[in-house]
Order: sequence, then structure tokens, then C-alpha cells
Amino acid sequence: MISKLFFIQSVIFFLMFLPIYFLNVYGEEPILISISSQLDNVVFDGKWTTPDEWKQSSYNRLGFDDGTEIHLRTAYQGDFIYVQVNIASDKFIDKLADSALICFDTKNDKTTLPQSDDYCFFTALDAKKSFSYQGSDLPAINGYFTKITNDKDFVAVGSSSDKHDRYDKTPHPSYEFKIPLNLLGRSDNYGFFISVFDAHTKTHHSWPYKVDNQSIISIPSPSKWGDIVSPDKSLPEFNLSILFVVIFPIILSMQLFLKFRFSKSSLFLK
Repeated sequence: MISKLFFIQSVIFFLMFLPIYFLNVYGEEPILISISSQLDNVVFDGKWTTPDEWKQSSYNRLGFDDGTEIHLRTAYQGDFIYVQVNIASDKFIDKLADSALICFDTKNDKTTLPQSDDYCFFTALDAKKSFSYQGSDLPAINGYFTKITNDKDFVAVGSSSDKHDRYDKTPHPSYEFKIPLNLLGRSDNYGFFISVFDAHTKTHHSWPYKVDNQSIISIPSPSKWGDIVSPDKSLPEFNLSILFVVIFPIILSMQLFLKFRFSKSSLFLK
């Protein structure tokens, strides 16, 4: 009975501290990415082509104080990560000016200066070309990121939504990305950053929320990015070593304390 009680208390204590491991420097909880079996059927036109197209993906609503609302869908399947960024609150369609940027820190080492394992992907609304960037030790106009040749399987498209949109039927900017894992490498915990530019208001909105200077001209330091995590660990190489180093001693100490308290109570009862 005592062992069972200790086990239950340990699990509860573990779950209480689990979110601490995933909080980044700004206290943001991670984006949770899910596995999908349908996103290889996505038509990459920048929007919901059908009402069910992106249904089998993780969903995060990002709200901002000025009323801006971003609907983020993420998933992975096979050799790709899929991302949709939907700015439902922006009712002004500024072609070639509205844009979206997503970034991955493949080692999630949160370095101050970008490294070669850091990648960003950019597209503008109705643009014919999209771009890939890689971290570099050399200063660049956009903050130590250098434009590289797009992977042959990379796709990024921005367009205006239509009647099939899941969040708002009024046309608004929407972006779709298909990122090859042979470029990022497989991991269950990437550093992650997104930024969208609203040309009508000339403002950027990003996640994590408290990141400044977010644009293709000045990409913020990876040390300020959040996390995107696969909780089911179906992407390999999920590193829990730090979690156990921190949590296990706490659980053990809690067990010893409870055992001592129980033993002391038993003595008084005798």
C-alpha cells in the first residue's frame, strides 16, 4: 500500500514539473507537432483547398493584443514537416508585401549567433519564388543568415484564402510550407520561430511572443526561439537526459521525505 502511494505521488510530482523542462527563455510552452497520414495529399496553393485538407495536424491559435489572430497548423509525415500559417484577422491582401518566415534550430542549442544547423524559410503573398536561409558565422544583412539554394523538395506558397478556409470566409493571407527532413535532420525537439508581416499595418507578429526585430531583414537570435516538440517521440533522437537529471533527484527526495514522515507517524502511534 505504501509503495503504491509513493508511486502515485511520484507520478503526480513528475507531471507537475514536466512543463518546466519545455519552457523556453520567455516562458512559452512548446508547439506540439503531430504525426499525420494525410498531409502528403496537400495541394500546395497556400490555403485550405478543401475544408478537411489540414484537419489531421496539430493546431495552435496565436492571439495578440492588437487583435491579430494567427492559426498555426503543424505535422510531419514521412520525410517532411508541414506547416500552415493562417492570418485570419488580416483582411487586407497586399500581394508580394505580406509575408511569412519560419525557422528551425535543428540542434535546439539556443546559440546567440546562428550556426549551420539553423535554417529559415521565407515566402511572400503570391510570390513566384520562396527562399531558404542557413545560419553562418559571417555577418549578413539579415543577422548571420545566408541565402542558400532551395532543396529540390522544398515548397513554400503564400496566397489569399477562399470559401474553404476553416477560420474565416473573408479572404486573408495564408501560407503553406513543406520542409524536407533531409535538410533539417530528424529530431523530437527543434528550436522554432515564426514571424508574419502585415504590409497594411507595417507590423510583424511572431512566436515566441516577446521577440523583437523579427523580419527577413533581421532574423532574431536562435537563443530567443521557442520549441516545437513531438510528444509521441515518433521522430527519433528525443533527448530526455536533462529531464531525468533534474526530475529524478526531486522525486527521490520527495519519496524519502514521505517515507520518513510516515515512519515518524507510526512511531507516535505505537
